[in-house]
Amino acid sequence: MKRVTLFVRGNGRHGKVVKLQGSTISDVLSLASAKLGIRATGVYNDKGGQIDDIALIRDDDVLYLSDGDPCIDDQNEPMITEPLTGGQTDWLTLNVGGRYFTTTRSTLVSKEPDSMLSHMFSDRDAWGNKRDHRGAFLIDRSPEYFEPILNYLRHGQLIVNDGVNLLGVLEEAKFFGIDSLIEHLELAIKNSQPAEDHSPISRKEFIRFLLATPTKSELRCQGLNFSGADLSRLDLRYINFKMANLSGCNLTQANLCGSCLERADLSGSVLDGANLQGVKMLCSNAEGASLKGCNFEDPSGLKANLEGANLKGVDMEGSQMTGINLRVATLKNAKLKNCNLRGATLAGTDLENCDLSGCDLQEANLRGSNVKGAIFEEMLTPLHMSQSVR
Repeated sequence: MKRVTLFVRGNGRHGKVVKLQGSTISDVLSLASAKLGIRATGVYNDKGGQIDDIALIRDDDVLYLSDGDPCIDDQNEPMITEPLTGGQTDWLTLNVGGRYFTTTRSTLVSKEPDSMLSHMFSDRDAWGNKRDHRGAFLIDRSPEYFEPILNYLRHGQLIVNDGVNLLGVLEEAKFFGIDSLIEHLELAIKNSQPAEDHSPISRKEFIRFLLATPTKSELRCQGLNFSGADLSRLDLRYINFKMANLSGCNLTQANLCGSCLERADLSGSVLDGANLQGVKMLCSNAEGASLKGCNFEDPSGLKANLEGANLKGVDMEGSQMTGINLRVATLKNAKLKNCNLRGATLAGTDLENCDLSGCDLQEANLRGSNVKGAIFEEMLTPLHMSQSVR
């Protein structure tokens, strides 16, 4: 008489240890039906092979009973079971998003004892882990991103195949709580990013950019680095240079009509003879720049706006600035000799030690401006009390 262990359709739990009685497979099926509470129709070994002769059954065999369907899946793969040795097996299989991974319980538990995977498999069925029809533990995550995590738990090295997104692996590592791997991945992602190119744009590169852009398109050069570039005599009308770095640039005789230079850095630049009609230079930094002979006067009435600009030490000699807005700008130690400032707004402007000799300040608003040490020699029109200088 042989002693065997019976299970239902590849389920490695809740088996029955029985003594075989009878001499045919039909006797085995009848006994299994009674013991397992099913209508057994087939007997299979642990590899999914059907047994059709009782003589093939040996003492202490593990048998699987089918109640209609074979104990193998559509791909003819054998059942995944855990042997009964009185305790849990170290080998197990995971079904991660439809892909199978075979590993050991110690791999999932030992390296990261505080991780979710460790808690899932350190105590058998503590989490009520679901299994598929083959007995594999079901995990509803991406297999593509899970594979590098499993390999890391196996040998402690981060190895990611080409084409696998590191950000996806990072999210899986965070999900499973693999803290030491998170640090490796964040460093790998940082190192994989292309180095930021802070080198300034050359004249040749910018001209190529200008030629490739339709004339009716708005050119946005906001925040770009043109430091030290030669942009002289170029047509730069209506281009957005907001917050751009134009320090030390050569903009001699450039056409900047209607362009936006708000908060741009023009320190040390040369703009002699440039066309600045209707330019917007609010809060820009043009300290130490040269703007000799520039034209800020727009015949259409659009006034240049340099409100709050830093113009310390600039040389604007001979520039046309009718109606310009220089309210609360800083012109300390600037040279405005022979400038046309008719109707200009200089309210609250710092004109300390500014050379305004030979200027035309007719109808200019100087209310609240600081003219300490300023030079007003050879002025074309005298200042009036209504202009309220201090």
